[in-house]
Amino acid sequence: MSEPIEGFMDRLSAHLDRGWELVTQGDLNGAMASAEQTLELDGESPDAHNLIGYIHAANGNLDMALEHYRQAIDLDEHYLEAMLNAAELLIHPLGSLAEAIRVLDQALESCQTADDIADASVLKVDALLQQGDRAAAAELLLGLPEGPYENEQLDFLIGRAHFELDQIDAATLLIERAAARPDASADVLYYLGLLRDRQERNGEASLAFLKTRHLDGLLPSPPWSPTHGRFEKIVQAALRALPEGLTQRLEGNLIMVSDLPGLEVVAEGVDPRTPLLLDEMATTAGGEQQRRLFVYQRNIERLIRHPLGLQEDVQEILHRELEAHFNRPRNEPAGTKYSTKRQG
Repeated sequence: MSEPIEGFMDRLSAHLDRGWELVTQGDLNGAMASAEQTLELDGESPDAHNLIGYIHAANGNLDMALEHYRQAIDLDEHYLEAMLNAAELLIHPLGSLAEAIRVLDQALESCQTADDIADASVLKVDALLQQGDRAAAAELLLGLPEGPYENEQLDFLIGRAHFELDQIDAATLLIERAAARPDASADVLYYLGLLRDRQERNGEASLAFLKTRHLDGLLPSPPWSPTHGRFEKIVQAALRALPEGLTQRLEGNLIMVSDLPGLEVVAEGVDPRTPLLLDEMATTAGGEQQRRLFVYQRNIERLIRHPLGLQEDVQEILHRELEAHFNRPRNEPAGTKYSTKRQG
């Protein structure tokens, strides 16, 4: 009997391995087919549900993704990867912080290694910060097991958590170490730029942000991303739906939609992940300011909470960002205030 069982398990593993391989290649349809084949062989495979959840999340089907993560956890109450995937979804796109913390507490009970503890803990720190509980976040971060960790990405994640808590000395060591690696990601370089900006090392900050912008431009758009023309229509509809006070201030302004801020404005100090930029052009004889409004599709997509509610999310983002712009201190240049809460 051992040979048929071994053959069955080999087929399961082959479909799962193939599914994850196709995910890394960007073939989400092919990956889903492999995951569904796994479920046909074993309808109670937690690994298959975790994979399907990941694919749904990549496609923007967040509710379906969360349902499959929950099924994976129900089938294996110690399935750490599914718990972390579910918690990450609950924290950022969905904003269900209490449930995320509950899942992470369950995950922490299942952790076996220092890497596992650190991975779950930094996610919980993120959730606590989103809740505004900085004291609990700092206490949790203080209790992390000491590295080095097998997963080098944890240096950055822990460094980012220290940065969010204004623990700059601790953040500097870890973020610099992560940024020194030849495969440093755009997120790592973005936080290096934020760190250098905080340290008033402006030239190094600009260089890090230029590298961030370059790497962001190389990333593929999410599968749910609309075409440029469709996104322009979404932006136009969102601007028309703004409160009257904002629409009046934008009346007659030139509005342009592009992927990312240009290299020249990033070099001048504009955040490479800002969702929009209002460029003051001139003042008319009547005293009215003429502006150009640049809206950056890739950066707005980074902030979308639920792709199925794209129109509503774009409207909310534009409303928030324009209110912040018009209410900013007069001596603060537009587009240069770095905010990890909005663009990180």
